[in-house]
Amino acid sequence: QVQLVESGGGLVQAGGSLRLSCAASGRASSTYTMGWFRQAPGKEREFVADITWNTGNAYYADSVRGRFTIFRDNAKNTVYLQMNSLRPEDTAVYYCAARRGGGSLSTNDYNYWGQGTQVTVSS
Repeated sequence: QVQLVESGGGLVQAGGSLRLSCAASGRASSTYTMGWFRQAPGKEREFVADITWNTGNAYYADSVRGRFTIFRDNAKNTVYLQMNSLRPEDTAVYYCAARRGGGSLSTNDYNYWGQGTQVTVSS
């Protein structure tokens, strides 16, 4: 089992920044990929970014590329999502997820999920 705990959400004005954290515990290993997803009211959960523990290779959704950065601290077993130039359309509950193996954009491929953290961007 892998446990994921997100933190760092909040309310920010458009153009501002937030950093989300996802602390992993349990049996997460270096072969895992960590992903960030988000879900806005009335919409499906969508992929934001992912990173592989061992190589650090990252991939981003087009909507956030150039504004968001995913990175990890192996010593702390923590993955971060730095969000800059936030827009009202970034408002959503953000979820951290983990899967064995390489990256994936599909929620169905992730085995473990955190409880989510709310990000609200005001205009």
